[in-house]
Amino acid sequence: MTSLTAPLDLGPLDLGPLDLGPLDLGPHVTTLERGDRVFHIIGTAHISAKSVEEVRRVIEAVRPDAVCVELCKTRFEAITDPDRWRKLDVFKVIREGKTLYLLANLALSAYQKALGDKLGVQPGAEQREGIEAAKAVGATLVLADREIQATLKRTWANVPFWRKFTLLGALFEPAEEVEELSVERLEAMKDRDTISDMMREFAQALPEVKRPLIDERDLYLIASVTRAPGRRVVAVVGAGHVEGMVAHLGDADAVDLEALSVIPPPSRLSRALQWLVPGLLLALFYVGYQQTAGRSLEELVWAWVLPTSLMSALLTLLALPKPLTVLAAALASPLTTLHPAIGSGMVTGVVEAWLRKPTVGDSEALLSDAATLSGLYRNPFTRVLLVAVFSSIGSALGAYVGLGWVLALSRG
Repeated sequence: MTSLTAPLDLGPLDLGPLDLGPLDLGPHVTTLERGDRVFHIIGTAHISAKSVEEVRRVIEAVRPDAVCVELCKTRFEAITDPDRWRKLDVFKVIREGKTLYLLANLALSAYQKALGDKLGVQPGAEQREGIEAAKAVGATLVLADREIQATLKRTWANVPFWRKFTLLGALFEPAEEVEELSVERLEAMKDRDTISDMMREFAQALPEVKRPLIDERDLYLIASVTRAPGRRVVAVVGAGHVEGMVAHLGDADAVDLEALSVIPPPSRLSRALQWLVPGLLLALFYVGYQQTAGRSLEELVWAWVLPTSLMSALLTLLALPKPLTVLAAALASPLTTLHPAIGSGMVTGVVEAWLRKPTVGDSEALLSDAATLSGLYRNPFTRVLLVAVFSSIGSALGAYVGLGWVLALSRG
């Protein structure tokens, strides 16, 4: 939970009496009481014009001491900074190994933008309205959500390896949903029964994702809301979180926000497994060279180099890169697969970025281009990301093939 009281200079809290009389706040507002404190939770849709109106109306009616928004510091800065995409440094993204995270983030952001364009509302407009309305009534603004990087990394770490590809594929298939969505359907999605059904379906389809992405954030949000200052609090959150927040109200005081924000470090076993492939490969080279009559070390080396080079180069070709990038993939992959801290995507991404030289204009067009497959290939920035991801996947697959080949040769 992050409070922005000082930077926004919203003035002292109003701790006056709570005798406001009956308030008709509408069907999308859940009111909770704890002692002498009252919490009004507005369940919104992030691209709903009616949600924007509801946020303003409820805050003006309640005149709360604090307004909690479903944002973290990073998302708050992004939502209030229209130039955020133009500041992206593609070389920094590649160097820090964040190409996959950025692609996933772009896919989700582009999806929301496409929905917003269809319905005439910018994504996150209700959160911006909450920020402005809090300032207008002199309420303390509280950033109630967990940091987005912690959420993404805890979610990604919870997904099994092969399910990651399924998840990524699902991110880039939203077009039909955008076409079918209407204002009426969007408003129906905020209904309690509809949300419950959707959450149950989501839990069945992607149980590994639901826990860090939904359940943990329900806990984090309700704990942040109950710890907000003042006796009257309004919270602006996605409708999908309301039921979980209400269910965890009794546990809010015991929630450890720092523990929920920790990105679990790799276990000793996983760190050891990172070196398993190079260690096993060297051992097989030694055994094969020593015990296999007439088998040369050169043959074993080629059994490793050929599949890693070819598969990395072939998958890199799927991104339609520059020819020099394909050559870099073929040359780098046999070596990068032997070191867990260096991926072939780091090499190919840098080469492709150097050749394509993405511009500020390319960065500004990221969201619109990321909405379609053709746009992903058209934009030099996203093309670089695709190159890095595809070559890394090719190297990984090639390493499995190469290791099996070397193992077969070492047995004679």
